[in-house]
Amino acid sequence: MSPSSLLRPDPLPWLLETSTPGVRYLALRDLVGCAPDDPELIAARAAAYSAGPIATILANMEPEGYWVDPGAGYYPKYRGTVWSILALAQLGAHIAHDPRIGRACQYLLEHALTATGQFTANGAPSGTADCLQGELCWALVMLGCQDPRLESAFEWMARSVTGDGVAPLGARDAVVRYYAGKCGPTFACGSNNKLPCAWGGVKVILALSTVAPRRRTRVLRAAIEQGVEFLLGVDPAVADYPAGYSARPSGNWWKFGFPVFYVTDLLQNLEALIALGYGTDPRLSRALQLVHRKQDDSGRWILEYDYAGKTWFDVGPKKKPNKWVTLRALRVLRVQSAAEPASRRRAVGGAA
Repeated sequence: MSPSSLLRPDPLPWLLETSTPGVRYLALRDLVGCAPDDPELIAARAAAYSAGPIATILANMEPEGYWVDPGAGYYPKYRGTVWSILALAQLGAHIAHDPRIGRACQYLLEHALTATGQFTANGAPSGTADCLQGELCWALVMLGCQDPRLESAFEWMARSVTGDGVAPLGARDAVVRYYAGKCGPTFACGSNNKLPCAWGGVKVILALSTVAPRRRTRVLRAAIEQGVEFLLGVDPAVADYPAGYSARPSGNWWKFGFPVFYVTDLLQNLEALIALGYGTDPRLSRALQLVHRKQDDSGRWILEYDYAGKTWFDVGPKKKPNKWVTLRALRVLRVQSAAEPASRRRAVGGAA
């Protein structure tokens, strides 16, 4: 039984339509659970690479491996190298299926990663931020990059959370220190009035979740523990995290979108915590219920936040049912569904 069959009406047939090959491929892979050698999955993947967002992004890549302008790739938003790589990862692209992706990963590592492990927007360690560090570490892993230079990026990311071995902001002679943007431990960010930023925290925790438990060093384990404590220190459904210069949390927490860049939503917070094994934690119950409630009468979720006209592809009209958002929601809810007793599943979705 697919996780979406617990929801009525079932949106899975809609996601499996051939008219949107990218969604179909990921739905077969992540929701239906097709084996890697399943002919249907292989055909869907080939279609996703030949038409749709993946094909569009790769067609706009320069031969050297960058998009638009050479260098660190943070600009222009949202078509530069950073944003193109983040989008490819969310679209399910992988090095194994197109050599251009490997070239892009190498270009990013050569031009946006500093010697001390920071992914940077300006070419220097000072150009780092939790959101940038976390989302690029996550994206490169998802794309299949296994370059040893990634180890330094994960090491810096973890130490920047705990403060272990990182000098204070004012220690300008220190080789590894905090900066005006990434200004302190536990996701402290200059853009958030030097308070911990949950948007950045979600990106970092999502990235750390990609490291297999047996490969987590002491500092990575400590960073995960500290990050989870922060994200679950408030009810994620309320998102009452430090709001910096505002009296209330950003309304974007409750606007589900695609793709997801540095603006973070409740779904990505759940994605990060679920990836670390917290899917059945009672502290997520209200957040999961909120996701359920946002399903419309057709069993779908609407697009509430997007980058229409700003990136290489559009995903559909805002405030309308959206396949990419529905895919994200079902990925999250499948964990809850799998953990429910059989009697509860029957009550929600009919006979098992």
